[in-house]
Amino acid sequence: MYSKDRIAYQPLPLPDRQEVTQAECLSGAQAFRDRMKTRHTLRDFSDRPVDREVIEAAIATAGLAPSGANHQPWHFVAISDPGLKARIRAAAEDEEARFYSGGASDAWLQALEPIGTGISKPHLEIAPWLIVIFAQRYGVNPDGERYKNYYVPESTGIATGFLIAALHHAGLYCLTHTPNPMRFLTEICGRPDHEKPLMILAVGHAAAGATVPAAAKRKKPLSEILTVNPEGR
Repeated sequence: MYSKDRIAYQPLPLPDRQEVTQAECLSGAQAFRDRMKTRHTLRDFSDRPVDREVIEAAIATAGLAPSGANHQPWHFVAISDPGLKARIRAAAEDEEARFYSGGASDAWLQALEPIGTGISKPHLEIAPWLIVIFAQRYGVNPDGERYKNYYVPESTGIATGFLIAALHHAGLYCLTHTPNPMRFLTEICGRPDHEKPLMILAVGHAAAGATVPAAAKRKKPLSEILTVNPEGR
């Protein structure tokens, strides 16, 4: 975490040390892989409530992510208020209407077709929670002085991955939504100008009869996403 004072490096004994066998390593990796295989991006949400404490615990997990210089350049806004969710939906659909009526290339629209997206975003009101993720371009001290943050997109992306995994581990579903532009989120959420909205996560339980796009289940095989010991050029 950033401090205006000069802080010298101080090594600490490794906390929470894990001592596991090779077999336990493999078992743990496979178990987590299999758990994450059951994660699905969802648009069909139930209005079943989710306790605030669950959302807070998941966001606290996101806050444990590594970040550039440990500056933790992120902020999460959790919204359950129906009025705020309605405002976000209306603004997001306005941007989506522009996107689908000429803002997107034909190739982009063709790529989205198997996913089944469109202008209407009812899930932004039905889902009990929306989490808006902001990346802090720079930090501001209590006295108003700016300081530089490092690797902001990378750090915030890692934290978002932690958050999505935590929500899934809690038994919830989420949908990542990135209307473009997203400036309206800064105003609705009351965040300062130096914070850039990155995405909205709609969070909740699955509705009865919920579906997912068949295309979304086609994942690249390990052979296409992994290279071990490359020979270089």
